[in-house]
Amino acid sequence: MRAVSESRNLYWRKNLRVTGVLLAIWFVVTFVVSYFARELSFVFFGWPFSFWVGAQGSLVVYGLIIWFYARRMDRLDAEFGVQESED
Repeated sequence: MRAVSESRNLYWRKNLRVTGVLLAIWFVVTFVVSYFARELSFVFFGWPFSFWVGAQGSLVVYGLIIWFYARRMDRLDAEFGVQESED
């Protein structure tokens, strides 16, 4: 019983570490990059470049965050034997 509890705690620590790192990346992309992008004040295809960076660049990063999280959690679930059954 104790081994199961320790394994569960290790699983959740790793899960929270991955989630925390990805949330920090999300915060930087959403707020920090957007804030400093205002300084890029030239026109790109008729739009301010900062708008383009914020709209397009952040979407790519968000997609990568989702892809990485799903991939990492699948591996972590398999490592601890808690993966979903495929019916």
